[in-house]
Amino acid sequence: MGIQYTTNVDGDTLLVHASGFDENLSDVQNYATGIINACMQSGVTRVLCDETALEYRLGTFDTYRAGEFLSTNVPALAKIAIICNPVFLSNANFFENVVVNRYLRLRIFTETEPARDWLNNPET
Repeated sequence: MGIQYTTNVDGDTLLVHASGFDENLSDVQNYATGIINACMQSGVTRVLCDETALEYRLGTFDTYRAGEFLSTNVPALAKIAIICNPVFLSNANFFENVVVNRYLRLRIFTETEPARDWLNNPET
């Protein structure tokens, strides 16, 4: 099954809804590349990813490598809020640390409203 996702533009934000599970690092990289391409095509720099229906299966090393991939390939102007299933919060927080330590503006949330508030706050 892998990662299934849809994208829609709402104003200056790309809305992503993902489901399924990450089969391997390549699957996650393809998902990230699809989102990057959608941002470039629509001209937006803010992304709200609803991953509450996505099961995180990557191990620690591949999660680290996925974070490296994202921070290397996403433009520095981007701002990304990810809403994850609370069951996977520990994995998501590790991923956040990897990308934030590489100067990407990304935060993990378990609820939509705080994610939207952070994304829309020009001071964050």
